[in-house]
Amino acid sequence: MSTREVITTEKSPKAIGPYSQAIKAKGLVFCSGQIAINPATGQVVAGSITEQTKQILGNLKAVLEAAGSSMEKVVKTTVFLRNMDDFAEMNTEYAKHFPKNPPARSTVQVARLPREAGMEIDVIAIA
Repeated sequence: MSTREVITTEKSPKAIGPYSQAIKAKGLVFCSGQIAINPATGQVVAGSITEQTKQILGNLKAVLEAAGSSMEKVVKTTVFLRNMDDFAEMNTEYAKHFPKNPPARSTVQVARLPREAGMEIDVIAIA
């Protein structure tokens, strides 16, 4: 019988719907998509895509650490951008968080995101 562990941390925003921050199962951590919410204020970070990317990846790092994982163990990410014109700016900040052996990644443009966010990122990592 497989085990499934719900992961939560106060260092990342609380879920804004009926989902978990992450699920740990079969040696992997599946992090729900994060938008640029400051966990201290509960508000979406205003500002550039660079600032949003930094906040999102910081939130995901906190969830991964709560699961006993890390950014270095991320194997796959998905980036959802409201405007593909933001790709280069997002990519510059994103690269700082994965300096060596970056994970596989998909990047797609979407029409709309929760709380009118400019982007969202989810990750899968080794536990």
